[in-house]
Formats: sequence, structure tokens, C-alpha cells
Amino acid sequence: MNIFERASRLKLRFTVGNGTIVTEDLWDIPLTNQRSAWSLDSTAKSLHKEMKEMDEVSFVAPTSGRDEVLQLKFDIVKHIIDVRLAENAAAATERATAERKQKLLEALARKQDANLEASSEEEIRAMIDAL
Repeated sequence: MNIFERASRLKLRFTVGNGTIVTEDLWDIPLTNQRSAWSLDSTAKSLHKEMKEMDEVSFVAPTSGRDEVLQLKFDIVKHIIDVRLAENAAAATERATAERKQKLLEALARKQDANLEASSEEEIRAMIDAL
């Protein structure tokens, strides 16, 4: 069973800011604190801190280990962060490629204009007549 199916079966809720949200709302949270008081980064940090606090060491009594629900919450937030970072990187690459293509097209247009300007009067008349 994947983590999102487990989350929906458990009806997981995440504490962000002063409220709680459902799993699918995590996709709408900003990666970092830019304009809002909470982010995926701060949510992951909070969950990670909770997990570390639960890892108490005892050399006599057996420890229960990490809470599975808390681990699931952390895994979901971390997965969404990873996906969003990959999407951002892909979008940045696409933007850079589009900008490079636009510059090349502009350079080609300038070259074509320069070639046209370098044409003789007879060549230009012949091109006009061909239209």
C-alpha cells in the first residue's frame, strides 16, 4: 500500500500554523516561508523534531521506536517536497531552453535582415517579383 493510500485510510491531518489540513492540501503549501507563516519546509522540520524527541534511548526497557503515523506524515511531506523540487528544476530548465531558443531566433532574424540589406537592387527586385 502506498503512502497516500495509507494517509487516506488513516484520514491523516497535518498541523500547520494555527490549524490542520488534509494530505492533499500539502500540495498547495509553499516550499519555504515566503509569504505565509508556514511552509512544507517548516512542516517537515516540525515532524522531524517530533520524531527525534520520540527516540528515547533506554538500556533497560525496550523502546517502542518511531510512531508509524508520525513517520508516515514525515514521509508524505518529504515526498511532496522532492516532487515539487524536481518540478521546479524541470520548469527552470524549460525556461532556460525557451530563452536560449528565443535569442537564437532573434539572432537568425538579424542575420537574415543583414543578408537582405546586403543584396543588390536587382536581387531585391527579383525577390519582390517572385512574390
